[in-house]
Amino acid sequence: MPKKTKRNNNWKKYPSGFAKLLILVITAILVFVSIVLPDVFTSSVYPMRVGEVATQDVIAPYSFSFESEVLTDKARMEAEANVDPIYLPADPSIGRHQIENLKTMLYYISTVRQDPYATKEEKLSDLGSLNFVQLSSDSAERILSYNDNRWLEIENEASNVLEQVMRNTIRASNLNSVKSNIPSIVNFSFSEDQAKVVNELVSPFVVPNSIYSQEQTDEARAASTSEVETISRSFITGETIVRRGQLIQPVDWEALNAYGLIQPENKYQDILASLIIVIVLTIFVGVYFTRRKLTLLDNLKSVGLIALTFLIFIILARFFIINRTILPYLYPMAAFGLTLSVIFNLEIGIVFTLVLGILSGYGTSKGLDLTLFYIVPSLIGMLTIGRARRIASFFGAGVAIAFAGVGIILAYRLGDSVTDWIGVASLSAASLFNGMASASLTLILQFLFSQLLDVTTPLRLLDLARPDHPLLQHILRNAPGSYQHSLQVSNLAEQAAEAIGADALLVRVGAIYHDCGKSTNPQFFIENQVKNEINSHDDIDPIVSASTIIQHVIDGENLAKKYRLPSRIIDFIKEHHGTLLTQYQYSQAMKLAEDPESIDEELFRYPGPSPRSKETAILMLADGMEARARAELPKDDEQLRGLASKVIEYYESRDQLHNTDLTLKDLHTISESFITTLQGVHHPRIQYPESKKKN
Repeated sequence: MPKKTKRNNNWKKYPSGFAKLLILVITAILVFVSIVLPDVFTSSVYPMRVGEVATQDVIAPYSFSFESEVLTDKARMEAEANVDPIYLPADPSIGRHQIENLKTMLYYISTVRQDPYATKEEKLSDLGSLNFVQLSSDSAERILSYNDNRWLEIENEASNVLEQVMRNTIRASNLNSVKSNIPSIVNFSFSEDQAKVVNELVSPFVVPNSIYSQEQTDEARAASTSEVETISRSFITGETIVRRGQLIQPVDWEALNAYGLIQPENKYQDILASLIIVIVLTIFVGVYFTRRKLTLLDNLKSVGLIALTFLIFIILARFFIINRTILPYLYPMAAFGLTLSVIFNLEIGIVFTLVLGILSGYGTSKGLDLTLFYIVPSLIGMLTIGRARRIASFFGAGVAIAFAGVGIILAYRLGDSVTDWIGVASLSAASLFNGMASASLTLILQFLFSQLLDVTTPLRLLDLARPDHPLLQHILRNAPGSYQHSLQVSNLAEQAAEAIGADALLVRVGAIYHDCGKSTNPQFFIENQVKNEINSHDDIDPIVSASTIIQHVIDGENLAKKYRLPSRIIDFIKEHHGTLLTQYQYSQAMKLAEDPESIDEELFRYPGPSPRSKETAILMLADGMEARARAELPKDDEQLRGLASKVIEYYESRDQLHNTDLTLKDLHTISESFITTLQGVHHPRIQYPESKKKN
């Protein structure tokens, strides 16, 4: 039997999971269609490519003028090619450095020549190990055979020749020519063999002293190309763009493409690519739903509304906005992510903003620009808006979106040669409008979402907390004592919720309305009775008394529905007593009954359920704490601490907190918060002496 029950329970969950999967698949299909169809509708006429022969004459359908990138690039390349390379002036330090290197080498050779202990073979080996010069074997033997005077003359001549050569301007282009001219510079008093030695010694040290300046050459070429004006091509109606049998040149293909007469080479590749990106992002969303298991999205209505809104945003973008100039930057895409972050949470807003931003800009000419323009400002806006408790939060988010968008535009358009300053200014102005439009649209969407999904947004909670709300006015007029009690409980509960990181605003509003049912029968509850006329209901049948007390939960739920309070607030009304007994009436019934066993506990039990969230549990604890503190009037901190412990232990022992996520640490923090808050209410006061009237 247990296995069967488990199987049945799981089966009940299948329709919800299947429905979510079905919504995801249908949404993915429609997104794919919205990406592909605009491209299909804008197909061109002629399947032509550069290098092919035109199969027919192509006539200009209307007069048209356009800027030819092909002709402009060709003119710029010609202007760049006409700029000669630029070299820096001859650097004398290079010549001095080379002469020093030559002298160092000559000194080494002299040292080898004068080595008295080395054999001739060792000296030849030492000369062969020179780093800068590779002497031929003949030259090395001649160097060793010269007497000191002749070697000194060769040394001096080599230095003089190198100095003369390096005084001239030497570039890499004429280096070989300069080296070949060295023998003609050697003094004619030297023999041919000696001149050859001088040439072998000097030639390796001749290097360019006028270096090629890539920077200056690039600047000159850039200046030359910048002077080339954009070349335009014009056609009049009926003029032949391409003749039949003509070879399609790049300039011809450009003209055909400018008219929109070129059919894409292979549409199927684009369709396949679009299908792949949609599948990848669909899997991403599916895994996200599966792994995160967010209770916020357990409601099929929530999933369906997100899918519908997503489709509206993507279809509007792909069919009417993308591939236009200004419209994409006016489109308030960020409103989608802002709405989700306000209604659900920041995480959901970020996930779906990423998916929407990627799909919106995919496959377009400025796809990366638009993707970042849609995603980055949206993320900044969501972080800025926070919990959205004030209208000013929406305005701040709009400003953040606007200026983040301007930043993205400047980052991508300032270096764009196609976009001038007027274009940048126009796009920036569009971004400013986008920010304010996104914030305004978010205000509308979050209101619609909150009403359709019965979600308690911060703005809706703040509206419910206004003292002029009709239901609060009803409570104040009919049950002023209960109203004041609710305010005190709300203060107590709000501070505790803030201390443990729960939704303090939700707790406060829920606490204000939790006893609204008492307004239908206010005189039955002690806080609405006159101080000296307290009716403890001892003269009433305990069952009737208990039924009347329990009825305030049911009446409260009915009143809340009548005044259209959100279900999240109704939970506070239903759960603030959980499934506890009306203990006083139950005890009275037990005393009066002849057979206590015959008393039915369920007649004295609140309908519940027990608290199912941290927030409603905090209200239950605060309600009990406030009631006991008002009854027992603790005089010091020790009594307050003991009272708090008894309250929490009372609800724990009766299994009223087992459906919440409250930890022992949370309960301790709540207890300390209660004590701190009540210290300001139940602190001892000084008894002032009465003043006597002077006669």
